[in-house]
Amino acid sequence: MGSGRQWWSWITLADEIAVIRWLLDNDVSGPVNATAPNPCTNRDLTKVLGEVLHRPTLFPVPSFGPKLLLGAELADALLFTSSRVLPGVLSDRDFPFAHPTLEAALRAILDRPAAA
Repeated sequence: MGSGRQWWSWITLADEIAVIRWLLDNDVSGPVNATAPNPCTNRDLTKVLGEVLHRPTLFPVPSFGPKLLLGAELADALLFTSSRVLPGVLSDRDFPFAHPTLEAALRAILDRPAAA
């Protein structure tokens, strides 16, 4: 969408549940970002998803289309914001992510194992 340079911080449901359990079992104070350690851009997400599904990725969607359909403010808020959040506390404490990369996460979610 748009330029494709928007950062997306993501986490799998399995890792999010593991983070919550870990927080209940460990003495941690202050905010904890429950995100995977490798955020990606919209362009990266589209590329990796296409590779995992063995399908071509679509041409970029210019921002004027969604802005026309949703209105500029809503489209900006939902689709074109950029947020590169890292799991500082979790990384500092060596939290064991099951899906640290986008490719690993998508393969697990979509049940698409990597080729041998």
